[in-house]
Amino acid sequence: MTSEPTGHPRGLPTLFFTEMWERWSYYGMRALMVPFMTAAGTGLGMEKKQAMAIYGLYIATVYASAFPGGWVGDRLLGTKRAVWWGGVAIAIGHLVLGMQGQTPFFLGLLIIALGSGLLKSNMSTLVGLIYPEGGQRRDAGFTLFYLGINLGAFLGPLVSGWLQQSASWGWRWAFASASAGMFLGLVQWQLTRKALTGVGERIAHAGQNVKREWSILGAALAALLVVTLLCVFGVIALDPVLLAHVVTLAILVAAVLFFTWLFLFGRLSEDEKARTWLIIMLFGVSALFWAGFEQMGSSFNVFAEEHTVRQIGSWEIPTAWFQSINPLFVILFSPVVALLWQAMGRRGIHLSMTTKMGWAMLLLALGFGLATLAAHRALDVGKVWPLWLLGIYFCHTIGELFLSPVGLSAVTKLSPARHTGQMMGIWFLGTSLGDVLSGIIAGEVSGDAMHAMPVIFMRVVWIASIAGLLLLLFAKRLQKFARGVQ
Repeated sequence: MTSEPTGHPRGLPTLFFTEMWERWSYYGMRALMVPFMTAAGTGLGMEKKQAMAIYGLYIATVYASAFPGGWVGDRLLGTKRAVWWGGVAIAIGHLVLGMQGQTPFFLGLLIIALGSGLLKSNMSTLVGLIYPEGGQRRDAGFTLFYLGINLGAFLGPLVSGWLQQSASWGWRWAFASASAGMFLGLVQWQLTRKALTGVGERIAHAGQNVKREWSILGAALAALLVVTLLCVFGVIALDPVLLAHVVTLAILVAAVLFFTWLFLFGRLSEDEKARTWLIIMLFGVSALFWAGFEQMGSSFNVFAEEHTVRQIGSWEIPTAWFQSINPLFVILFSPVVALLWQAMGRRGIHLSMTTKMGWAMLLLALGFGLATLAAHRALDVGKVWPLWLLGIYFCHTIGELFLSPVGLSAVTKLSPARHTGQMMGIWFLGTSLGDVLSGIIAGEVSGDAMHAMPVIFMRVVWIASIAGLLLLLFAKRLQKFARGVQ
C-alpha cells in the first residue's frame, strides 16, 4: 500500500474518520445513559445502584462481543466486511433506541453493543494490517488512530449534552444526535473504501467447514434472541447487580477456556506460546486499568452531577460535558506521546510495553488519590470545584495513552497471524472484564453508600500502585516473552 506524504498508509484516514463517527455515536449516547436511567419523570427513574450495574454491563457487552466479533472477522466475513456490517448493526440499534419506552431502550443498547463488538476488534486489526512492517511507526499509527477515536468522543457528548439540557430539545433529540454519528460513519466508509483495496479480505483456513460455522453463529444469535424476548415479556426477571457478578465470572471462565484451547489445539510454536503468555498478562493489566478508568462514565459522572460546582452565573454546565474532558486531553496530548515514541526510537531508546503499562497503572493510582481527597472534601464541606475532576481525568488520560494504543499495537504484533482477530477480541475481553467490575465498584459508592466513596477509591489506589510497581520491577523479564518483538 502506498503512503501519504505524512509517512502513513493511505488507508489510515478512512479508518480514522469511520472510527471518529462511530465514537461520536457511542460516547454521545453513553454520556446520557446513567442520567437518563436515574432521572425521575423524564427518564426511567431507576435506583442508582441498578443503573450503575446496567452501565457496567452495557460497556462490558460492547467489549466482550469483540471476542466473537474477531472470530467472525477472522473466519467468516474478513475484517473489512466485518467493520461494515458492525456499523450497520450500530445504526439499526440507534434507530431502536430512539423509540419511546424502556423495552426499546434496552433492546437498542443490546443491538448497539453487538455491532460495536463486531466493528471494534476488526477495525483495530485493520489498523495493524496497514502497517505490516510493525515497529515504532505502527505504534505512532495506532496513537493517531486513537486520536480519531477521541475526536468523536469529544464532540458527541458536547452535542448530546447541550440538546438534553435544552428545554426546546430534551432526551429524544439528544439520543438522535448520537445516532447521526454512525450513519455519517457508514457514508464516509463507502466514499473512501478504495484506500483499503487488498487489505482485510477474508483468508481461507485449512480444514474449515464454513457452513457449520455459519450455523453455529446463527444458533447463537437465535438463542440470544429467545432470551431477549423472554426478558422483554417478563418471563425472565433479571437483577442487574447479580447479573454483573455472574458476567464477571463468565468472562473469566471464557478467557481461561480460550487460552486453554489455544495452547492445546492452536498449533502454536514455542515462540507463539511465549508471546501468548505475555498477552495473558496484558489481559489482566487491561482489566485492572479499565475497572478504575471507567468510573468516568459512572461514579465520576454522578460526582459531577451532585458534588461538583457547575453553575456559571445563570448558566449551568451540562453534566455530559464532563465526559468530553478525557477525549479533549487525548486530542491535546496523543500527538505529543506519538512524537515522544518516535523520537525515542530514533535515538535507540525503546521502552518495553510492560514499562509503559507499569507507568499507566501508577498514573491511575495517582488519579484515584486525587479522587479520594475530592470525595473527602465533598462529603465534609459540600460541592467542590471542577478542577478536581480535571486533575483526575488528566492523570487517567496520560495513563490511557501509555496503555491503550500501546496495548492494541502489542496484541497485533504478538498474536499468531491466523488468530489475530481473536486475540484482539481477547484484549477487548479484558477491557470488558474491567468494565463490568467498574459498574460493580460504582454501585458501591452511589446512593446511600456515597459515604464509602473515599474508602473504595483508596482501595483502588493500593491495587493500582502494587500492579504498576510489579510491572516496572519485572519489565525486563516479562519482555523476554515477546521473543524479539519490539
